[in-house]
Amino acid sequence: MHMLTKTMANEIVKETSKRLHRNVNIMNMEGKIIATQDKTRIGSIHKGAMEVLKNKKTLIIHMNEKENWEGAQPGINLPIVFLEQIIGVIGITGDPNEMGSIGEMVKMTTELMIRQEFMDSQLEWKQRTKEIIIEQLLNRHTSVNGSIDQSLSLLGLNLTPPFTTVIIQIKERSVPNRTLIQDLEEIIGSKNGIVSFMNVNRIFITIFGIDEKETHLKIESINQLFKSLNVITRMAYSLPFSTLDKFNQSYKECELTLKISDLESDIVSFAQIEAKSLIYQVDDFVAKRFSQRVLKNFNVDKAVTLEAFFVNNLNIQKTADDLYLHRNTLIYRLNKILDETGYDVRNFKDSLILQVALWIFQKGET
Repeated sequence: MHMLTKTMANEIVKETSKRLHRNVNIMNMEGKIIATQDKTRIGSIHKGAMEVLKNKKTLIIHMNEKENWEGAQPGINLPIVFLEQIIGVIGITGDPNEMGSIGEMVKMTTELMIRQEFMDSQLEWKQRTKEIIIEQLLNRHTSVNGSIDQSLSLLGLNLTPPFTTVIIQIKERSVPNRTLIQDLEEIIGSKNGIVSFMNVNRIFITIFGIDEKETHLKIESINQLFKSLNVITRMAYSLPFSTLDKFNQSYKECELTLKISDLESDIVSFAQIEAKSLIYQVDDFVAKRFSQRVLKNFNVDKAVTLEAFFVNNLNIQKTADDLYLHRNTLIYRLNKILDETGYDVRNFKDSLILQVALWIFQKGET
């Protein structure tokens, strides 16, 4: 049964008293006053409350009856009900003849506040449980274990493959954490995802139990959600995987995707940068030796030219337009790269070598 805490009781007294301009008392299941504006009455037994708890009915104490009810003042005393159980009593001090329907209104307000506090506490522990699950999943040595199973069981979740990891890096927003989490869970489905903030500007999501096509649709819907809320983000998502011990790797791959992908892209999959990511897994000395041998005396301007040429699929006119260059100026630059490196970027095999060397060069610049 839900317990009526002193903190909650004080909040009820504060909110109702200032609106009614009357003293409000909250009594617990023992009939003790646990919250009131008159601090001298805290801890005293309220006989009127005892009667309410006994008979489960509202008790009205008139001005000429207060001597019959030790510890009570004239007023109305009503049972506080939560989940069909009485959890305390609320008393409003004053002449009952002047109150009208105030008593029932205060009772309803009180029960709504308790219900909201209960729902908030439920959301809080559920979210903390999700954070614990994510911490366990991202542990390098995670496999199916009793601890994760217990946490999942509390939430009524079953982790079934395929899994996809999503990282959302937030740049700007004015939307509260809880709102974002609830909106994201609504898109993904409560049984097909876990959503949690890893820090103030990073959200972790795992989507599971649905096929790759449906997963991609949900990821696109998430992107549209952020746009509609004017939340500026960059999002990366992993390749699908089927075992829990791959979560740590998938998370690192998403981090790498955010790091080495185009900063203007708001949504990027690891699959799009997978080839480039291999450069980050090669021995540094071997990679730099290759890049320096191919590119020789390379600089940032030449890197910008090559990058634009590759982005535009080796199309000279589109590259020239992107760089705001005359076509002949671009051709001159490409010929200069050929003269200095010995590799012709317009030739497939040479362009492949130059692309790998460029990735290594760019890695050193970041």
